[in-house]
Amino acid sequence: MNGLSTILIVVGLFLVGGIISFTKQQMPKSLIVLLSIGAAMCLVAGVMRLEVWS
Repeated sequence: MNGLSTILIVVGLFLVGGIISFTKQQMPKSLIVLLSIGAAMCLVAGVMRLEVWS
């Protein structure tokens, strides 16, 4: 596992935790959507950088 891919996956999981927390606090939906887009981008980028694909 590459260092950058690990960091991207960890940041993505951290943002997923933020989504869950913001949903429980009933924050605005636009903020939750923006956070979920960022989390998805981090997770996808981290998974795509793994050495498994090449």
